Amino acid sequence: MIQTRCFLVSFLIFSVIFVLALGQTSSPVTNCTVKSNTSCDECLKIVSCLWCISSQKCIDYPVRNILPPHSVCPLSDARWGMCWVNFQALIITISVIAVVIIIAILVCCYRCCKCENIGSRGNDEHMERQANLRKLRHEERKVEMKQRHDEIRLKYGLTKDNQYSRFENS
Repeated sequence: MIQTRCFLVSFLIFSVIFVLALGQTSSPVTNCTVKSNTSCDECLKIVSCLWCISSQKCIDYPVRNILPPHSVCPLSDARWGMCWVNFQALIITISVIAVVIIIAILVCCYRCCKCENIGSRGNDEHMERQANLRKLRHEERKVEMKQRHDEIRLKYGLTKDNQYSRFENS
């Protein structure tokens, strides 16, 4: 049950990330080549454009590829989103952040499942100890009651050698 819940949470998170990634690929068709030989800021006003510093060209971002091919523009010269951010550094940073988030999610799921499993085992031991303590107290009370009954029998002279013989009225 607990492992199923952890699996479902993980599956849901990865499904949302996958759907968001698919949603990012669809963009309206624009003509970025008109912005060539202008400035990086002018080119990047259109979200689907990529600025190449070495060739001073504004090109449509190749959405069919995850990364723009080297023939279009080298990664170190490509700018997308902001002119001051190197595309290669942007990819590395986003990748590191994504990996850290995924590892954090997996660690949280593992710790949640692990803690709940440990808690249930510890709870069983606790219940067993409580049952043993109750049994011990019951035995102690039973011995105390027997002693009190014996004292009462002694007080009223009801003691006998054979406990199975009948009391005689005197």
